[in-house]
Amino acid sequence: MRHNTPYLILYICFLGLACQPRKAFTPAGADTLAVVKPVFASDSVRHDSDDPAIWINPADPAQSLVIGTDKGGDTGDGALYVFDLQGHEVPGKTVHDIRRPNNVDVAYGLTVAGQKTDIAVCTERNTNSIRVFSVPAMQAIDGGGIPVFDGDSLRAPMGIALYTDPTTGAIYAIVGRKTGPTNGTYLWQYRLGDNGQGVVTGTLVRKVGVYSGKNEIESIAVDNELGYLYCSDEGVGIRKYYAHPDSTTRELALFATTGFADNHEGISIYKQADGKGYILVSDQQARRFQIFPREGTASSPHEHPLLRIVNTSTVESDGSDVTSVGLPGFPRGMFVAMSDDKTFQFYRWEDLW
Repeated sequence: MRHNTPYLILYICFLGLACQPRKAFTPAGADTLAVVKPVFASDSVRHDSDDPAIWINPADPAQSLVIGTDKGGDTGDGALYVFDLQGHEVPGKTVHDIRRPNNVDVAYGLTVAGQKTDIAVCTERNTNSIRVFSVPAMQAIDGGGIPVFDGDSLRAPMGIALYTDPTTGAIYAIVGRKTGPTNGTYLWQYRLGDNGQGVVTGTLVRKVGVYSGKNEIESIAVDNELGYLYCSDEGVGIRKYYAHPDSTTRELALFATTGFADNHEGISIYKQADGKGYILVSDQQARRFQIFPREGTASSPHEHPLLRIVNTSTVESDGSDVTSVGLPGFPRGMFVAMSDDKTFQFYRWEDLW
């Protein structure tokens, strides 16, 4: 998943934390690193952890939060868990009784009831909806949910990423599903807005995304500053498009097509202030993450060769998020990855790169 705040890059550069010199590229396949251990593992969720999102508190980064989904059990009692930076569940913040949430993302400054409001948005598969909550209050502000994929026989939303237009500040939800058509309309993009009564609604503005038909597309990530959308076509590769709804729907790249044990899963983007950085992709069954250049290569911004493979302690990691903002105990940023043991694992960036 995937920071969606247009002012974070300036804040990072001010701190001098994201402007570190870039290390030399590591040739593909050359790393034989030992398994990297997390600094913290979160408290356990009740049923089935799936995807995290990091919310940076703009007033005090030390009070930032990690929001993680619990898909729920057979009765559909899923949840959005809220953790502090040591992985402890924050009392009174977790939202229960969400019906099969898969992925979650955050964005900053949506105007709701006349107030700029940070939001967390998750899919709710069993109701064919997305849910919107204010952050850090974790209050529902969606009137019970926003229906998605209306009129289509293939619904069941799973993946989500939020795109903030750096020019206008408009916020869009890009939503994927359990399965869908192969004709380039797998993902639907909705503009989020206030209905005038303090309730967030969604307006369909675009359909985009080729699908191989092989497994599914779940993980979605957006790079606000560079304007790109990425999604994992599981077992095939990472597909890249423009994120703005007025852009072409033409696929810009398909990369990470070899060297994965099975499924391509969570995508997260480590951003540096000069437009450089890294794209991390979960090599799910291999318990590792493959890392690619955010900015592409000298010859093309749409070439993303493998830079490094990092073995982690995660088990079957579906979702992840990363920030380059310095946080207590994470001076160069924090990487959070779901693990299939009902937890989320918190890593220091300098332990990965």
